[in-house]
Amino acid sequence: MILFPAIDILEGRAVRLYKGDKNKVTDYGDPVAFAEKWAEAGAGWLHVVDLSGAFSGKSGIDGVISEIKKRVNIRIQSGGGLRKVTDIRRRLDAGADRAVIGTMAVSDPDEFALAAYSFPEKIVAGIDARGGMFAVKGWTETTDISAAAFGKKCVRMGIRWALFTDISKDGAMQGVNLCETVRMQKETGLNVIASGGVSSLKDIENLKDSGVAGCVLGRSVYDGAVDLKEAIRLCR
Repeated sequence: MILFPAIDILEGRAVRLYKGDKNKVTDYGDPVAFAEKWAEAGAGWLHVVDLSGAFSGKSGIDGVISEIKKRVNIRIQSGGGLRKVTDIRRRLDAGADRAVIGTMAVSDPDEFALAAYSFPEKIVAGIDARGGMFAVKGWTETTDISAAAFGKKCVRMGIRWALFTDISKDGAMQGVNLCETVRMQKETGLNVIASGGVSSLKDIENLKDSGVAGCVLGRSVYDGAVDLKEAIRLCR
């Protein structure tokens, strides 16, 4: 199972939100410094999110992505603010290895289809769920589309990877929603990366044993509840 330590960027700072609420922010500092720290701990991937872009729709972290790539030999999965194919191309050109997109599927389905066609193997479907329903625009809007139905649509479009986030768990350190994560992978056939609520090595072990493809680590590694080196050893 692949571990993705997260770097969420808001106004140029590495932060964590509580349940996606931009008014409940913990500021951790320089995002590039954290990229170096997680790489030194043995991470092979980072999950880098442009929170400002997710809320506003205007991407603005390409410079940070480029700086991380200059300093660290690591792969990057990145989302937030990717509303057009040109945004995705710019993020990939900056150094991201995969782009996570979700809102585009609702706001511009034709553009979403073009993205899936234009960047095979580089698109990760961002499936954010609130009460089982697909949420968009930085989690500020919940659609009438079920998360599972959206996942199946992505598979039909040739997308193979999905980042599944249970918003009610994100940043809360209350444990991952294992049942819904496993169900998403089994029902859709996507390679699912779990996100939201991972609070212990036991959570990571349970995800690994369930066959989930990957796991994003956020507040748990920032606050020290999970030692990243230990987690990486567990997943080998």
